[in-house]
Amino acid sequence: MSTILPGVRAHFPVGLFLLLIGLFSAAQAATLRELADFHGVRDNALVGYGLVVGLDGSGDQTMQAPFTGQSLTNMLSQLGISVPPGTNMQLKNVAAVMVTASLPPFSRQGQELDVVVSSVGNARSLRGGTLLMTPLKGADGATYALAQGNLLIGGAGAEAGGSSVQINQQASGRIPGGATVERAVPLNLGDDNGFLELQLKQADFGTADRVVSAINLEFGRGVAEAVDGRTIRLLGPRTDNARVHFMARVESVSVTPTEAPAKVIINARTGSVVLNSRVTLSQAAVAHGNLSIVIDTDFGVSQPAPFSQGQTTVVPNTKIGINQQQASLQMVEGADLSDVVNALNALGATPQDLMVILEALKAAGALHAELEII
Repeated sequence: MSTILPGVRAHFPVGLFLLLIGLFSAAQAATLRELADFHGVRDNALVGYGLVVGLDGSGDQTMQAPFTGQSLTNMLSQLGISVPPGTNMQLKNVAAVMVTASLPPFSRQGQELDVVVSSVGNARSLRGGTLLMTPLKGADGATYALAQGNLLIGGAGAEAGGSSVQINQQASGRIPGGATVERAVPLNLGDDNGFLELQLKQADFGTADRVVSAINLEFGRGVAEAVDGRTIRLLGPRTDNARVHFMARVESVSVTPTEAPAKVIINARTGSVVLNSRVTLSQAAVAHGNLSIVIDTDFGVSQPAPFSQGQTTVVPNTKIGINQQQASLQMVEGADLSDVVNALNALGATPQDLMVILEALKAAGALHAELEII
């Protein structure tokens, strides 16, 4: 049951700021491919530092980005070309870049990867540039791939007479298939006497129990057991071909995960508020009013009396006003998501005020949900 305060309701932009949607609607069945991953079967991040050449005068200004000139000098030295010390090359067709890529699981030597190239200096655009051979390293410092190729830039830009126009970001681009794998990440599935580990993406004891039951029912015997709320141990075949068939069969098993706990997520930067379907409100009374302070200063001129030998001066006249919006207590209560939305909308608060109200309701024990601020 909620009561609408007319004075506040008039200032409430319905639907403009309050984003209340079911973050986790009623749980539906999903395959284990969407709910879990096999331990060790994952991507690995690669990163490298390189140079892009061939730019049309839009590269780094080497005086402001000295590492670009230093990198070029080192590269030329490796190619047998010596640059005299202290030489100011004043290059504008070279840019220092960071190169990133993702190494998929089971990648083999010779496989091609897509890479992302991003400027680290003050280059205006990488359009038309060519990335020189760049080693891509993993977290252990070893080189796993080599990147090189022509960049694909999605944006466009033009300038003339001191004016310029630009569409999208031109300081980064991609090279499809721009890296070649030189070293594979070792991954030996089933080395532990044929045991495999299945890891849930969201730890939950209820879901883990359902997954174990579903897998054992699928195979007709006890091949799965839960280790904790995230990890499930599987007894798989010893041979590679049979293990692949076993893992594919496990990934196709459908499981209905347990419903997520009640949660309210607040984005303090954008003013977005998201509630899932399990959020409820106990009966509580809320009074909310805005307080505004206005400071206004006028400047007047003070003239001295005749024959007083005084001086004309400027005198400030400051006025301070405090306005407080009238508000009264309102009852809020919600047994389900729609009731909660209606009760909060009836308060007519702004997004920032709504965050404070939700926090206060949580502190008062009336909001039955976890409050997360991002």
